[in-house]
Amino acid sequence: MSRIDFASLIKKDREERKQRQFSGTFLNYLDIVKDNPRREGMLAHQRMYEQLVSQGIEILKTEEHPSLKRIYGNATIKRYNFFKKDFFGIDNSIMKIMRFFHSAAMQGEEARQVLYLVGPVGAGKSSLMEAFKKALEMCPPIYVIKDCPMRETPFHLIPKHLRPQFEEILGIKIEGDLCPICRYRLKNDYNSEFEQVPVAMAEFSIRSRKGIGVVPPVDPNNQDTSVLIGSVDISKLDMYPEDDPRVMSLNGAFNVGNRGLVEFIEVFKNEVEYLHAMITATQEKSIPSPGKGPMIYFDGIILAHSNEAEWNKFKSDHTNEAILDRIVKIEVPYCLELDEEVKIYSKLLRNSYFKAHIAPHTIEIASMFAILTRLTPSAKVDPLTKLKIYNGEEIVEKGSTKKIDIFELRDEAPREGMQGISTRFIMKAIDTTLSESESDCISPLAIIDTLIKATKELTITEEDKKRYLGFLQDTIKKEYNRLLEKEVTGAFIHGYKEQAESLFNNYLDHAEAFVNSTKIKDNNTGEELDPDVVFLQAIEEHIGVTGTAALGFRQDVTSYMFSMLRSNSKIDYTSYEPLKEAIEKKLTTSVKELSRVITKTRVRDGEQAGKYNAMVEEMKQNGYCDHCCNVVLKYAANNLWKD
Repeated sequence: MSRIDFASLIKKDREERKQRQFSGTFLNYLDIVKDNPRREGMLAHQRMYEQLVSQGIEILKTEEHPSLKRIYGNATIKRYNFFKKDFFGIDNSIMKIMRFFHSAAMQGEEARQVLYLVGPVGAGKSSLMEAFKKALEMCPPIYVIKDCPMRETPFHLIPKHLRPQFEEILGIKIEGDLCPICRYRLKNDYNSEFEQVPVAMAEFSIRSRKGIGVVPPVDPNNQDTSVLIGSVDISKLDMYPEDDPRVMSLNGAFNVGNRGLVEFIEVFKNEVEYLHAMITATQEKSIPSPGKGPMIYFDGIILAHSNEAEWNKFKSDHTNEAILDRIVKIEVPYCLELDEEVKIYSKLLRNSYFKAHIAPHTIEIASMFAILTRLTPSAKVDPLTKLKIYNGEEIVEKGSTKKIDIFELRDEAPREGMQGISTRFIMKAIDTTLSESESDCISPLAIIDTLIKATKELTITEEDKKRYLGFLQDTIKKEYNRLLEKEVTGAFIHGYKEQAESLFNNYLDHAEAFVNSTKIKDNNTGEELDPDVVFLQAIEEHIGVTGTAALGFRQDVTSYMFSMLRSNSKIDYTSYEPLKEAIEKKLTTSVKELSRVITKTRVRDGEQAGKYNAMVEEMKQNGYCDHCCNVVLKYAANNLWKD
């Protein structure tokens, strides 16, 4: 871009900022806000709620989304566009958070309580806090009493006896009082003529501590409440009395966070006495002045977070009941949905500078390991099946759908998702694999090796370590073999679509005749023949459908195809997944031949070379590059089709 382009951009921004500035008296301010007093009358929780919903809400009815229905039942899911791009797999937690803000915005009891997020490390608590702070930064500027350390609303200037009239005219409720410093200035600098007090506009800023206060854990041996409520400026005590507002330095987190928010990081690492300021800030909406000053009105959102161990320790002490009663606890567990977990790492990778090619299933395999470690073992299903159920997948066994109640699984494991491998651990393993790659390409095999090494170095119990390694070396490897076999088979079959369609059509003809007890007409001779049961069985046995189950399977296939015909849907051999799998397995029964095609050997003839090249091209269409295609095909030949 030319210098003129940059200059225009800067100039335009500066002009827009000037237009957003305001400088005038309280009387001028009233002239401006009388057309939209509601926005200025908003308290902190309402401002936050309206900002979070301003980008829209997507309401999903589960009956219209089969996979969501399998996960959530008949519930209605609300997804807020504000969180859509950055948060995955924690819909329930976000809906609870938004219920808190909505109730608080309506001045319910939550408006006087602390929003506390608890969960394992790396579950997203801190990221949610950052999202709330960024939401405030995106808010339009607010009007404040100029030079007020509390950035309080100009409406506080209105005397109590006049407020009912102003409230009726403006249609708002005025809450709160002037801080000691503004009260002193009003009386002494403006002779109590509140209409002459200057008003300015102010923005929210994390970096500049404007409307956003942050309280990190403080050394228990050196806790000073000035971090929360400011302090007395001892350099002014020679000039003014100790109770004079002019000696106050209101720069604590509660002062800074007035009309915005105050975040307590690892809140329960502080001594209980240090947290007592939260009691008055929430229930009484006021905070102590430093020194001997009066209480100061506080309108702000108090956010806190910590891990579960700290919460349990704090909760177990009955002397903390006063604080516990003012806390709305919301759990933020690890993601337990495979598809959503994949989105987390995909987002993190997009935000990084890594440019290496990532083979299909690589992130999926890493995500699978993370979720398996977070699941509670169940006697009803194996861990991998449980993972698939939680992902909203249908569990098909021997050609029929297996019904497993997801809510029963959740009921027997109420703490599920609160422990296991964190997203940070998985992301570091992906980073390591990418950094150590010599070919600008990583595959599932490489990520499994890295995860095994990283797991062996974990400081966890030997029992957990053995279980985690079992997932990697057995459960996940077997599942990857299944995925790879299906993918390679699909690529191999791609060159034999005509044969697959022929098998499919023949199967449908014979299955329909069998189910309806009718004959089949031979296209060549016109002779009417009985359905070929041996042929049907030769297809079905490849997916374990035998004996009495065969009749049900043939009925299911026939009914499904008729329903597709009625809806004018296209029908081919891929239409019904179990039958598709059976046909593909039927076409690849000669595994030795497939292995020879895959393995690069000197004895490959021209026909086999053609098959190999066609298969590689199809896999490249599915996301592989030359390097990872070669790696996984060699692995397949050596591990999937051994004699």
